[in-house]
Amino acid sequence: MHIITNTGSIMKLRSILSAIVLCSVASVVSQSVYAQDINVEKKLKGFDKVVEQVLKDWNVPGCGIGIVYKDQLVYARGFGYRDIEEELPVTPNTLFHIASNTKLFTSVAIGLLVEDGKLEWDKPVRKWAPQLEFYNNELNNSVTIRDMLAHRTGISRHDALWIRSDFSREELFQRIKYLEPTIPLRQGYIYNNLMYVAAGQIIEIIAGQTWEEYVQERIFNPLGMTNSVFDVPEMIKQPDFMRAYTEVRDTNILMRSPLYDSMQGLGSAGSIVSSINDMSNWVIAHIYKGKFRGEQVIPASVIRETMRPVNPTSSVPEKNFENLNIVYGMGRSTSSYKGHYLAQHGGSVGGIYSNVSIMPADSIGVIVFTNRISQLPSLITYTIYDLLLDLPETPWIERAYKTYTEGKQTGREARSKPDTVRVHGTSPSHALSDYAGRYEDAAYGTVTISYNDDGLRFNYNYADLPLFHYHYDCFVTPDDQFMGRWFVNFGTDAKGIVNELRISFDDKEVVFVRKADARLNDTDLIRKQ
Repeated sequence: MHIITNTGSIMKLRSILSAIVLCSVASVVSQSVYAQDINVEKKLKGFDKVVEQVLKDWNVPGCGIGIVYKDQLVYARGFGYRDIEEELPVTPNTLFHIASNTKLFTSVAIGLLVEDGKLEWDKPVRKWAPQLEFYNNELNNSVTIRDMLAHRTGISRHDALWIRSDFSREELFQRIKYLEPTIPLRQGYIYNNLMYVAAGQIIEIIAGQTWEEYVQERIFNPLGMTNSVFDVPEMIKQPDFMRAYTEVRDTNILMRSPLYDSMQGLGSAGSIVSSINDMSNWVIAHIYKGKFRGEQVIPASVIRETMRPVNPTSSVPEKNFENLNIVYGMGRSTSSYKGHYLAQHGGSVGGIYSNVSIMPADSIGVIVFTNRISQLPSLITYTIYDLLLDLPETPWIERAYKTYTEGKQTGREARSKPDTVRVHGTSPSHALSDYAGRYEDAAYGTVTISYNDDGLRFNYNYADLPLFHYHYDCFVTPDDQFMGRWFVNFGTDAKGIVNELRISFDDKEVVFVRKADARLNDTDLIRKQ
């Protein structure tokens, strides 16, 4: 056997081998550092006292915090009270309204239909759900389920359609066709709860089950989420649930906020009620690409699609660069938080607030609930990540508290100033009784103006308030802390008869057209005249 030696080749081979060894060592060291355990108890030393002080400073009754590390719930604690009047403490089993954190459940449920071959992410959704109609044919022929779940249809929020509304989910679904886009399709980010309401209806159309039944069967049951329910009426039947609170305006006195128990149409956009213990199972499954207790409960492809960046939500910040490049996927946003990959979503409804997040590369998840102050869950979440990962600590809570107190002061000052817009000395053009009637809009439904005891009353959805003359044919309700202040401007036809009213919502000015007195259709009543 002849061995041919070539010094150059041998040296090159040694270089290659050395490089491989060095890369392997570097890889091992890198993986060792990357995979080293986090001593959560040590990292969070003193954290409980920080939270207690935050609740005291911000006048927040209660808070629930859960931290998942790898496949375990390693921290689960309640702070303060879920019910002040009864002095009931928050526990890891306390039920909270998770609000818009429901959206990821809906996106995953849609993903299961995609995985089953019953739907596609990026083809016009009306191929599978022809019942869904948009404002024009361009949208009908183009909108995909990804467009809907990533908030890029161009349709504004129109939240007044569902907030404490009697509209069913089917009725909200049917009203989408009356909502004119604000911007063109796929040209920007406009958060829209109604698109998730529609997604729930699409699940019902395709799966032949209600959204609740589908989520219960395909997600709650496999994840062991036995303490979670789908609405407030069911929540209040349970022994451990959280009440919401707010301050009596311009004081530090806390009072209960009314529960959002009349918004059955919201469903798949924000109705789930859950606990720290139950939500930890959901978080573990997302850290492990759909696996839970060794079982592939959710296909990894579905987890990947929901995290896939779709729609940028923010511009380049002028300051505060800790959380950059926020992009919405489907049911959550992703970003770079101080160099760490973060996926999260907030929730807010009826005075209950939440933030649910994961850092999948670090195998960490955080769940925070409060029953007052919307920004606190995210601020506490960021503080936890700073502590666990030894990141440069940002004074999140102090920074936000300064803005919060300044905002309260600005509100007090604004309410104490005289109304400079009102034109004094004007009168209504008609007798007050002439304004009474039912006024309707195809999308927004019915406003009722009633007349009795020489005065008018305004009724729309949850708002039922007296209506007073402001100026000309414009009337206003009192500024109610829960129901708000409503301006109603009446209009007349060419004959001078009151035939419409206008209300400015966040999205647009809506014209409600007066409907004929229903008694005119009563033939028996007409015969008696």
